[in-house]
Parts: sequence; structure tokens; C-alpha cells
Amino acid sequence: MSLRRLLSKISGGWVKAKDEKFTGHPIANLLRKDLISAIEKELPESTSYLVKASAGAGNWADVPWLSILNPAITMSTQSGIYPVYLFRADGSGVYLSLGFGTTDLKKEYGAFLAKQKAEELRENIRASDERLSFWDEKVDLRSNTALGKSYEWASAGAKFYPFEDIPDDDVLVSDLLELLEIYADINIKNNEKNTHNLRKILTLSKPFLLLAGISGTGKTRFVREQAKTSGRFDETYCLTSVRPDWHEPSDLLGYISRLSGDTEYVTTDVLQFIAKAWRAIKDSDLTIDVKDIEGYGERLVITGNRDALDNILPYWLCLDEMNLAPVEQYFADYLSVLETREWHWDGDSFIYSSDALLKPATINEVADKDKLRSELGFASGEYDELWKQICQYGLAIPFNLMVAGTVNMDETTHSFSRKVIDRALSFDFGVFFPNDFDEFFAPTSCNKRLSYPIWSHANKADLANTCDKDGTQTVAFLSAVNSVLKSTPFELAFRALNELLLAVVCSNPQDDRTLKAVWDDFMMCKVLPRIEGDIDKLTTASGKDVLIELNEVLAVKLAPIWQADDNDNAYQRLDLFREKVDAEGKEKELYIRCRSKDKLVWMQQRLASATFTSFWP
Repeated sequence: MSLRRLLSKISGGWVKAKDEKFTGHPIANLLRKDLISAIEKELPESTSYLVKASAGAGNWADVPWLSILNPAITMSTQSGIYPVYLFRADGSGVYLSLGFGTTDLKKEYGAFLAKQKAEELRENIRASDERLSFWDEKVDLRSNTALGKSYEWASAGAKFYPFEDIPDDDVLVSDLLELLEIYADINIKNNEKNTHNLRKILTLSKPFLLLAGISGTGKTRFVREQAKTSGRFDETYCLTSVRPDWHEPSDLLGYISRLSGDTEYVTTDVLQFIAKAWRAIKDSDLTIDVKDIEGYGERLVITGNRDALDNILPYWLCLDEMNLAPVEQYFADYLSVLETREWHWDGDSFIYSSDALLKPATINEVADKDKLRSELGFASGEYDELWKQICQYGLAIPFNLMVAGTVNMDETTHSFSRKVIDRALSFDFGVFFPNDFDEFFAPTSCNKRLSYPIWSHANKADLANTCDKDGTQTVAFLSAVNSVLKSTPFELAFRALNELLLAVVCSNPQDDRTLKAVWDDFMMCKVLPRIEGDIDKLTTASGKDVLIELNEVLAVKLAPIWQADDNDNAYQRLDLFREKVDAEGKEKELYIRCRSKDKLVWMQQRLASATFTSFWP
């Protein structure tokens, strides 16, 4: 069958095929077998291209494709640059495009900034070969899915063949060979060098951060800068100053009032911001629905796939001077509901759910629900169904909400209980994001972009892509640490192990040194913040000092990074939260000393001089 005929039959039959059974369908076979054979016959004999095609994975794709990969550049359509045939979702035609993979871009930079990087990549590629000036810059696939739409902005040049006027094979083959020549001539590495000025993204294991440090180090500014990287600062950032007289959750989340004679709900900026995060999810390609979750009954859930999830920006709530009031009191509701977040993954599809912060019984007690609806931003008709669901099941924690509390430890503030510390990632801000006076005018490092968790429970399938494929090394590490903490108030439980394994999944270490960097940061964020007290409290059942015993265990478990000094790059560990920036704005890996070693020394010195110590500066 001719190339023209194949393109015509696939394009013209696609819309009808999507309403029929997927398995063994003749249109899918034409794409995956006949079209591949036809393209392979036209490829130059001297090349070793890999031809792949997809009609979907188990179900019909919205946009089918056939790609021609150079194995020296990429073996996957998720990354690199390659010629690709893209069929319009409505069957009105097909594009021949010089495309590039979007999956890895979105994983590394997030969906919003991935588009900016793709734009840079497109401009650089088109500038490198004048022949592309005769190829269209834009692609319109008329797709309704996030994945299909992503193909549209991942093209450096394309030609469109309308279904009713697909040219003869001579023209089709001529276009293909020209694109292959362009593909062969492009210096991929040089183009990629010029497109690394966007910050990489790091998925966190918890959506609640404590940023502790001396006043003036830039803790609040850090949260602002994180929100700014989204490109939609006004939408994704909320600053709330904690007041010393806050002593109950209503100060943060609002309360029922009957002063007017009617029952009304008094909202807060925080509650309105949480509702805004929910609206962002509703406005996306994800689905908000009600499902019967085993063990819980019916719940409000969010469902979708990884590609659609990548388009959701994190919403940053900054609680400034968080410990001016007792956190355990005014933040109690959030801390309890935080632990009910549930992610369930099935391949690339997920279900997310959480208990409600604003209970349905409270909502239904309100006399004027329309007023409450308006204050929460759900008044528009497009949110009718969502508002009904919230009234029935409550307003839960949206997965894209990030809460960061700035903390100063002085005579005006309150300390943290382990209930708070266990539910947070605690950062000694001066250690993780140090102020270097010498770099005030010309910084040589930048902070990575942080994003919300997409897991709640670790499993071996998630660990399979890391160097600790079954988690045994990580379990052995935490067991060794916990053997020291046994029979002390600082002993760790299953939650700590789960969060350490999730930290491994999020950082995705590929070598032993990076894995130990994850362990080192876990000690700093989750273990050492729990340890405080005088000499009696810090004595183990065997009569030894907890800090000294931890030092001995970590010296073995974190070798060789434990031995590194400032000038020893061979042993230093990777900084997972910051990157080095050179004069041209390109990011490079930054290596540092072992964080927990220096912190333990500091805590031991403090204990010796003051007979009391804690993690907090």
C-alpha cells in the first residue's frame, strides 16, 4: 500500500475507530505495522533509525503518532529530538514534524516552565538550519487531552497534509528525506547547551515545610521566590502573618458565627486560598469525582494521568513567624487531616483523596450557602458540580497546596512538639540555603524549584528506578539509626521509614553517594529535629550519649561522604536542593559537605557548654 494511501486511511478512519474495540483493530494495525514498513523502505540504507508508532496503550490515544529515532540521540519519544508523523485528533489530516520529547522536560522542569524551555529549544533549532524557515512553526492537533496538546508545543517545524488533499508519494518522500537531512545536520548537543537556564524541579515527600533560622536569612523570601518560578505569582502565593493570640483552628480556617442572628461562616484568607487551589484543579484536565474508596466509603477524589498532573502548579501558603503562637493549637486540624492524604497509582493513572478540613456538617449548618460559595470563589456556573460535591463531602486538602512556615527560635516564640515535627520537613535554613556574603552581587548557586508530593505510601515499584531497587539499603540504614534511639523519646516508627523511602523515590538516586545524600538530608529534616534536652534526657538505656552513638553509626553508614571536607570533591555529596550556576546561566551539580555530621558536632558542643541542646538555631 502506498504511503499516501496509508496516511489517508489512518487519518480518515481514526475518529470512528476510537469508538470501537481497541484490541486488534485494523486501523491500529495499519499504523503499527504497515505504516512502519512503508517508512522503513524510504529510509537511507546507511542509517540505523528506530521507527516506533503508537495508537494507544490499552486504550485509544487521542493523537496517534509514528516517530523516527536516531539511537545515538534518543531511544525514546519521551526525550530528545526526532521526526514524527502526528495525526490530528479529529481525523482532518496529519503533520510531519521535527518534534522533541515532552515527558522528560515536564518531569525536570514542571509543565509550565517546560513550555518555556521548549520555546527556547524550538528557536535554537530553527535558527541552526535555514531550511526550517520553509516549515510551519506551529502545530494544531485539535486535541482535548493534555498529552495531545503537549505535542503541539514540542515542534521545531512541521508540514501539514490535509485529509482531503494528501500529496502523492513523491512529495511525501521528498519531505521526509529533507527532514531527515535536517535532523542529521542539527548539532543537538550545542542546542541543548543553550537551554539550561530554567531551574530544575524537585518533588518533595511532604507538603508541609518548617524553615527555621535566624532573622533576616530570607526564609519568607524563599517561599515567595518558589511561587514566582511558576510564572503566576499572584495566583499561586498567599502570605499569612501568624498572630500571638491564635489558639484554635478557627483563627486559620474560619468559624461559625451567629452574631447576626443567622448562622454564617466567617472565612479567612487561608481558606479562600485553599479554595483557589481547588479551582485550579477543576480548571485542568483532571477529574473531580466521588468514588467509593475501600475502607473509607464515598469520598471526593481527584483522578487523572501523569501528563495532566504535570500541568498543575503548586500553590504556596506561607505562614510567617509560624511559632509566635502555639502551632499544636491553631494548626491542629490541618496536622490531623494532613496524614489522611492518599495517593493510589495504577500505571500512569492516579486517584487522590483526603479527609475534609471544612466538614460538610459545618457547611450545611450555614444559613446562606450562596454567600459562603461566593466568598470561596465557587460562584461561577462552571463550579456548580464541584460546589455540590464540597457541600456533601467537605473541603479537603488539595494535593497542590504547599504550606511553608517560617520559624525563629527566640524568647518570643514557642517550641515544636514531635507531633508537629513528625508531620513536617524541617529545614535549618542557614544550612540548606546558606547566606554567602561574598555572593551577594554575583550568586554562583540557585535553589531548585520545589513541588508537591505525588505519593503517600512507598512501594518497591516506585523504588525500582533508583540504585536502591528494593529499599533494603534504606531500611538497613534507618534500622541502624533507630537502634540508637531505642528506649528514648526520639525513637522512630513506620511513618519515618515511609517518608525516608519516599524521599529516595523523589530524589531518584542513581549511585551510592547520591543515595547517602538523601539519607543525610533525612537526618537533617526528620531525625535530628526530634532530639532535644539535657544530659539525662539524651542518655540511652546503655548509659551512652545519644549524639555520640549517632555519630558512630553515621560515620559507618554515611561513608564516604561523612569523611569529606571543604576541599575534597571526591567524597563530597550532591546538594539535592541547590544547583551551581556559571557565568552563562547554565546549571551544574553542586557538591557540599555532609550536613548531619556538622550539625551533630554543633549539637554536641552546645550540650557541653550549656548542658542542654536542640536542633534549632
